[in-house]
Amino acid sequence: MPRPISERRLGAPIPPRVMKPAGIPTRDLEEIRLGFDEAEALRLADLDGLYQEAAARSMGVSRQTFGRIVEVARRKVADAILNGKALRIDGGEITIRNQGETTMKIAVPSRDGLVDEHFGHCKEFVVYRVDGQKLVDEPAIPSLEGCGCKSGVASILAKAGVTHLVAGNMGEGAVRVLAAQGIQVVRGATGPVRTAAEDFAKGVLSDSGAGCAGHGEDGHECSH
Repeated sequence: MPRPISERRLGAPIPPRVMKPAGIPTRDLEEIRLGFDEAEALRLADLDGLYQEAAARSMGVSRQTFGRIVEVARRKVADAILNGKALRIDGGEITIRNQGETTMKIAVPSRDGLVDEHFGHCKEFVVYRVDGQKLVDEPAIPSLEGCGCKSGVASILAKAGVTHLVAGNMGEGAVRVLAAQGIQVVRGATGPVRTAAEDFAKGVLSDSGAGCAGHGEDGHECSH
């Protein structure tokens, strides 16, 4: 028997709708159906710019399954646009993720208990899970060798469930890599690691936009 299709998670409801070429009644058009799961895959990969591994985690499927979903979705959209067909968004095996379902986990690049000014050269990433108004210690993640934006640490943090990175300075290249893994970056933190994480969890700390002059925009050259 064929393997049953598991439900795919949506970050937010997607309203059913029909899009078609202007001036032609829907009844006269061939119709293509794009499932809600396929629309969500397009949103994550093409609108939010997530890497497939991060997008797959968001939907609760394997990376290979996500790759198949988004490939089919792109083909359907291209067929509708280029061949003048109606595109109906509807159906699919999906569940809606509750707003509070994703646990916030904060990672802070640390050296000797303080926020390390340079994300790419910290000793470790101290991780906290936000539980109501409290921070719960999670296992720290050792820093990898090499520049942070090239080391692959973003993927490791994402797999550990990290949703936010509270840092000092950081180049835009590293911000983009982390965002593509579904991790939101907040720059401008200083002082003790736990205090920085607490300030962010309380809404006191917001992103300063402070970049790192030692990281080039194109090659992410690191001079620290």
